[in-house]
Amino acid sequence: MKVALYGRVSTLDKGQDVDLQLRELREYCHRRGFEVTQEYVDKGISGAKESRPQLNRLMSDAKQRTFDCIVVWRLDRFGRSLKHLVTALADLEALGVTFVSLKDGFDLSTPSGRLMFQIVGAMAEFERNLIRERVRAGMQNAKAKGIRLGRRSAVVDMVAVSERRANGESLRAIAHDLRVSPALLVKRSKASTATV
Repeated sequence: MKVALYGRVSTLDKGQDVDLQLRELREYCHRRGFEVTQEYVDKGISGAKESRPQLNRLMSDAKQRTFDCIVVWRLDRFGRSLKHLVTALADLEALGVTFVSLKDGFDLSTPSGRLMFQIVGAMAEFERNLIRERVRAGMQNAKAKGIRLGRRSAVVDMVAVSERRANGESLRAIAHDLRVSPALLVKRSKASTATV
């Protein structure tokens, strides 16, 4: 089986070294008879960063099927968040690329590993639902207190806009001066003529 290794350390100045991860990953692959085809290492990059160059390259190579399996030291070295982890693992599963996290005992090539993935996916869904409920409750509470939600309506003197238009100014120039969109001026002018 062709395997890609992924390692990451978030800081370089605290003596963190990715060699510990890679050494254990290589030993694991040797014991299992896996052929390591590529090692991807992000050094000095936080796990919370949206873009990690080597992780991006790893996922791109996975789409090309240059390997059959990705092996990481721990899940937190790979995933930015639970949501990112679930999405990335689902993408890999769709590509037919298995995933192993050495220290977590997480191996998607086994039935128990696939069960763990289902549990992790359910936890991510649960987390999303909790966040959604909290946001809704917060919005309802704000409305009950009389707090207006959303963007404030722009105050536009449509009489002045009409006068400027009558003097030949373009709608775009007027909108630029008032720091609103031309579409808003069109909408407001239609609304004011409809009420007259």
